[in-house]
Amino acid sequence: MGTYSRVSHEYVRGIIVRLQPSPLKLPVPFRVDHVDHVMKTALDGHTRLASDHLLHPENKGKLVDIISSLIERLETVFTRVGSGEQADEKKLGVAIVTRNRIYDMLLETFWNLTGVERTWAGFSDEEALKTIGVITGFLKNCEEMEKEELGEPVVYKCTIASQLERMRLVNKGNSLVAWMAKEIENNLEAESLTESYVRAVEKTLNYNFYYSAYRKGLCKFGNDYALGLRWLRHLGYVQVSTNPVLAALAYEDDPYLWESFKNHVGENLRKKYPEWFSEPEKHADDIVMEATRFALLDNFYVFRVPFTLSKYQDGLVSYQLNPLIADDVDKSVEAARIFAEKLENDLRVYDEYLFWGYEEPREKGRPNLVIKVAAAYPSSLEIVRKINEAGIGQNITLSFTVSQEVILGVTAMEGMAVALGKGITPTQTYDTNMGGRLEDHLRESVAAGLLLKAVEKLDSSSRGLLLEKMADGLRMKGEEAAMFGAKDIRGKVELLTSRKLLGGSLLNEIFIETLVSTGAYGGREQVLEMLKTFENAVRMSGTYVARRVYEIMFSPLNRLKWVDYLARKYRIPRESAELIISRIDLLPASKRKPEDTFLTLSRRNVTNTEFPNHQLAVVKEALKEGFNMGDYEESISRGIDQDVLKVLMDVEDFVKAYEASPELNSLLKKVGIVENYGDRGVKTAEWPSYGPCVKTLEEFTRAYLSFRKRVLDLVRELTLSPGNR
Repeated sequence: MGTYSRVSHEYVRGIIVRLQPSPLKLPVPFRVDHVDHVMKTALDGHTRLASDHLLHPENKGKLVDIISSLIERLETVFTRVGSGEQADEKKLGVAIVTRNRIYDMLLETFWNLTGVERTWAGFSDEEALKTIGVITGFLKNCEEMEKEELGEPVVYKCTIASQLERMRLVNKGNSLVAWMAKEIENNLEAESLTESYVRAVEKTLNYNFYYSAYRKGLCKFGNDYALGLRWLRHLGYVQVSTNPVLAALAYEDDPYLWESFKNHVGENLRKKYPEWFSEPEKHADDIVMEATRFALLDNFYVFRVPFTLSKYQDGLVSYQLNPLIADDVDKSVEAARIFAEKLENDLRVYDEYLFWGYEEPREKGRPNLVIKVAAAYPSSLEIVRKINEAGIGQNITLSFTVSQEVILGVTAMEGMAVALGKGITPTQTYDTNMGGRLEDHLRESVAAGLLLKAVEKLDSSSRGLLLEKMADGLRMKGEEAAMFGAKDIRGKVELLTSRKLLGGSLLNEIFIETLVSTGAYGGREQVLEMLKTFENAVRMSGTYVARRVYEIMFSPLNRLKWVDYLARKYRIPRESAELIISRIDLLPASKRKPEDTFLTLSRRNVTNTEFPNHQLAVVKEALKEGFNMGDYEESISRGIDQDVLKVLMDVEDFVKAYEASPELNSLLKKVGIVENYGDRGVKTAEWPSYGPCVKTLEEFTRAYLSFRKRVLDLVRELTLSPGNR
């Protein structure tokens, strides 16, 4: 940049880290055309918004010309800020900021055209490749210009480094997105930064299981986390499951996010909600809602493109209702309405910039929101129905059983039918199958049953010594050790066989040795064989429930029956009934192993939601020699191993999850589904007391209260600080 030879990486990074975009305001300032809009939006700091603006069907066949014109204007700006023999600190800062924003916007556009987004906008591969060629040509020229001025492209390097740093934050580095960042970084070449970056990104995407599976139409995927969504969107992710707990994790992973929220509280919320600061405890849940909204806002922005282009079927963000009111119909529906209204105000402004100058969409600001409704209560039926009647979709969560998932899924569809009758296009709804948590519960149940049966044959003294030895072997300490000492025999056994201590497997060596020492099940060989049989069966439990739900709701024959049922009951056209059933997906969740994804794939009515470390495990498994993606096409519709099922049917809580309930059988009879699915499934009135529901709700409630305390502590801290008294 002229004689800016003193510019160092540390200096540039310091400026980039502190960058804040200009606020988006309505009306949108004067723009001449799309090129002018993209350039001005990017230079105002909204680089990703500017890039996403180009992802629109109205640009089909015009994209190369638009980008060429954009680059012509950007080149003038890029060159101008770097000219001159001398410059003061202020001019230097302006030059760095301007170039960083130009680089960032163009790199984001490259990602969009290399990822699946180009197909959403309707761009052909040929058009996308030509556009990428224009972008990379300009980036190479900028790279060379910086080399001539500074000896190296320092702003370019720092822009890429900043991008990769944000990727590495996801789940503290134990994630697919962080792994992608490492792969890209390892393949960068200092002498040809643009070319090596392009090759690295293309390789990272093209060899990724999720990218290939989505491109081939094998399934849809969602992120079970609040960070890293933009990079996952490039792979084809179209859903994100979030809640206050995951919002709390996002704040822990991303220090920039927490600092931004602190500023938001001090600068905006104090003026808007003074009562929050005078009586924070009274407004605790409102404050948590705002903290969650703030953490998730970028997720809503990231998914605006797929949401609008799919006409509200993809690009959904889940928001979980306060677990403390999860069984209250009126409070839950009101909380959903309030959150949707607040979100709509944010999105209306964003959409005016995102879709500036386009004829479509005409409806702007409609939230790409699904409300997480806990299926742990009978009242969830009414909550699901009412929210769907308003056109807001759901993510039905805390659901582990065939009865829960089918009954609530049908309730959601009935709510959609009412919405259509009012002229409201329904939003996508997700019917969650928390297979991993069911698996955890069944494993704990089996382990506790085996251990309890074994120790009951011992005298009280031997029994106590055996359990204490097992506790020592599992290195129980602290609060758990204190709890252990205060519990009766059953309580001690349940604590020792918890997932946290056994490590998620019945084949825990300490557990094996404990059972062997009792002699209740034979020697080590017999005990090991018994536990392997149970472990192999339990590992399939969540998948088997998911497959039965899919069969009942979405198998070709039953699908037609549901269409007939909806059309008949609600007197709507068949095409409306078909739209409704296309707007509900089974959502396999809480995965524990790659097979949980591979065995639940389908081209329609399934979205698999994945936690960051699970995503990484899936991709690595798919990269192994001999893996064939085609082996898993429509895997959710496959039969089940009857020997494995026989083992599971001896586990009471699996039977409750797998068989239909009397209420479900009554519904299926009305629809004309006559297959025998049993009648021992958990009844609606029993949902609150079903083991996995109890455990998961307790965990979510503890995490919610912990997050609430952290947010309230921040409000109190700002209230008591000297400048705010």
